[in-house]
Amino acid sequence: MSNFNRMDMGFREYLIKQVGRPKGKAGKLIARVMNIGLHKRLAKWSLKFIIIKPNFIILDIGCGGGGNIKRMAEIATDGKVFGVDISEASVEVSEKINRKLIQKGRVEIKQATVSKLPFNKGMFDLVTGFQASLFWPDLVNDLKEIWRVLKPKGILLLSNEVYKCKNEKMRKKAENYSKLGNFSIHSPREYEELLITAGFSEIQVYEKDDDGWITVIAGKK
Repeated sequence: MSNFNRMDMGFREYLIKQVGRPKGKAGKLIARVMNIGLHKRLAKWSLKFIIIKPNFIILDIGCGGGGNIKRMAEIATDGKVFGVDISEASVEVSEKINRKLIQKGRVEIKQATVSKLPFNKGMFDLVTGFQASLFWPDLVNDLKEIWRVLKPKGILLLSNEVYKCKNEKMRKKAENYSKLGNFSIHSPREYEELLITAGFSEIQVYEKDDDGWITVIAGKK
């Protein structure tokens, strides 16, 4: 491998790790970038598959730059949107993006991990994770923690831009990213099995095979 290719791979690995947990000035830039381009298009595509009611109480896990919080708060006008992220840099950017909504009491953002959410049992109508579950440390137990904070009949939406898809080109790309970022990717069937194990039901899977995108929606009885 040439020095150029090694340097290119090292830079991509650095970027993927920053997406998983943004740090420092570069991390704040990455968090802001999450609000535009591919991440924005992925989120808008995913949100087409659910109905957000005006009075919904929502939690966005791995909120990144806060763009999706703002987007959902514009719909849940009589509710409230919470965001959590393990990254201090992401929390800071999210708070800046949503400053006015925070002042109005319609948005609240905390630094926290999905494995131990700082919320009461049965609090949320909707929990979302956009390009976030790839980096969760213990997916089944983390899904159980989400199940805990969801209301009965609450909805979980997970959306990722890489998964084990039928499109061979996109699947190989996803496999390369997973190796660089040291995370696991899953097939639609594997997502279903993980969610069932965690206690979820009424599972729906939507794929955008040409782009390698997947959205998984599940309910709590």
